[in-house]
Amino acid sequence: MIRTVLLVDDDAAVREALAQTLELADYSVVPAGSFVAAKDHIRDDFPGVIVSDIRMPGRDGFHLLSYAREVDSELPVVLLTGEGDIPMAVQAMGQGAFDFLEKPCAAADLLAVLSRAFAARSQVLDHRAAKRELEKGDPAARLLFGLSPQADALRNRVRSVAPTQAEVLVTGPPGSGISKVAEVIHLMSPRAQGPFVKRPASGLGADALQDICKDAAAGSLFLDEVSAMPEATQYAALEMIENGPGVRIIAGTTADLAEMAAEGRFNADLFYRLDVMRVRVPSLAERPEDIPVIFRHYVAQAAEQAGIAIPDVSSEHLASLMARDWPGNARSLMSAAMRFVLGMPEDVAAAADLGLNEQMARVERSLLIAALGRHNGRASDAAKSLKLPRKTFYDKLARYGIRPEDYRR
Repeated sequence: MIRTVLLVDDDAAVREALAQTLELADYSVVPAGSFVAAKDHIRDDFPGVIVSDIRMPGRDGFHLLSYAREVDSELPVVLLTGEGDIPMAVQAMGQGAFDFLEKPCAAADLLAVLSRAFAARSQVLDHRAAKRELEKGDPAARLLFGLSPQADALRNRVRSVAPTQAEVLVTGPPGSGISKVAEVIHLMSPRAQGPFVKRPASGLGADALQDICKDAAAGSLFLDEVSAMPEATQYAALEMIENGPGVRIIAGTTADLAEMAAEGRFNADLFYRLDVMRVRVPSLAERPEDIPVIFRHYVAQAAEQAGIAIPDVSSEHLASLMARDWPGNARSLMSAAMRFVLGMPEDVAAAADLGLNEQMARVERSLLIAALGRHNGRASDAAKSLKLPRKTFYDKLARYGIRPEDYRR
């Protein structure tokens, strides 16, 4: 999110001094000398925070606060008060101001308030963006969550693969939602009116496979963890596909089937038939910015199942979530959401106990991994995307034990 501050103060000297402080802290400042000058910038999609003096000629800070609340009740407004205006500021807090500061305010105090205000604004805008995705209507938008480039790429890949009649291989790390992606492919395909049948491939016999295909006739059959399919059944599956089984086969795996086929541990001909269309589900480590959106969805879902009100999720809580690696991906995040709703967020509490430096280190590591994932393991491109010198980027990779080659596809 662009860190923009709409700074409203009729005193040009104060306005210029505050703007300089904010710009040194990497905020983008939109200065305004009055409510009239600020009004056009106050929109429900404003990507930032308003900082306004209370006492101004004409329309004062109270009027600005009231107007901003009408436009967007969740737009943070921080009010600046002069000496003796504290009772007025307390009154403004009761009317919905995010916070107030007494002038002249210390830079550290202002930046601390803005940090909290921007965290709150970011949550609001992320939530609204996720809601807009849900309202677009197609199953990819409604069921595959995230606002990151990786999430967009996944949805677009599913949309391109689904209308075809070809077999599909869905890959990804454990717990990433492979079966959910397979179901979305089915729902967006011409076979959507037919059944969607899910079966584990492990221990599946050839005769049972024939029976399952009958159950899934005119629909889709999802074979979960196809890498564990018995050898005899692999031959039967290959023959069925070549003869046209009357069902679309969607296979899922967390293993490297190409490597298994090359080593003779999986039927190579079957692999190439299944790999006509491939969809890869990214890990949470590759897209940590999606964690807040997905977690809030799971919290709402868990609260509905438990029959209780949806609890608030603080920015500190979300920061703790983003500081974790989540090797279990969406599945473990869902479990954490359920524990959170039931008042047992022990994992997040443990992360919070790490201390700020270690939490920030974990977030930094996640962002490095995400950049490598976005750029197919190309370190130089990943460094550019993070605006880091190459040496600094490689130093950070070495510090966290991250190997770019692990993120090449």
